[in-house]
Amino acid sequence: LALAHGSAVKFLPGFEGPLPFELETGYVGVGDSEEVQLFYYFVKSEGKPEDDPLLFWLTGGPGCSAFSGLAFEIGPLKFKVDVYNGSLPTLVYNPYAWTKVSNIIFIDSPVGTGFSYARNNRAAQTGDLKQVHHLHQFLRKWLMAHPDFISNPVYVSGDSYSGIPVPVLAQEISNGKTLTLTSCRDE
Repeated sequence: LALAHGSAVKFLPGFEGPLPFELETGYVGVGDSEEVQLFYYFVKSEGKPEDDPLLFWLTGGPGCSAFSGLAFEIGPLKFKVDVYNGSLPTLVYNPYAWTKVSNIIFIDSPVGTGFSYARNNRAAQTGDLKQVHHLHQFLRKWLMAHPDFISNPVYVSGDSYSGIPVPVLAQEISNGKTLTLTSCRDE
């Protein structure tokens, strides 16, 4: 059972200086042989990360990158609105980010979205229920690799088309699959 493989990100193109929040990006392998690699952005709460909820955020589409949640919607970044002059867009800090009060995992899902990919053609085939299964596996493995968040309240949310998989995923989590370190190992 492989765990999440994440790296700290301190700087981003278009943002001046070091990021004023903790950002981790990486992949978690899901599926029978981890043939699906789901990419995520994790932003630690700027409040009390050890107590604040863990929000699992899905972007709609299906097929919209989680980067939109990070930089256009609820995340700690936003684009500076400026006349285009041929240079890189400028990213600025979003003082109204939900990361003020919650830890957030933004995930590129389903497979084929954003930086998420499949290792073979069969694994690239997806649908709403397969996506939910992959997301549940992802969350369990991510929590195993990040045990500091295992007792935080978990909320599953998103926008647009994610209104289809979010309630099904919440139900799957709720169906007696309490997220504890022990249950995460029972994959």
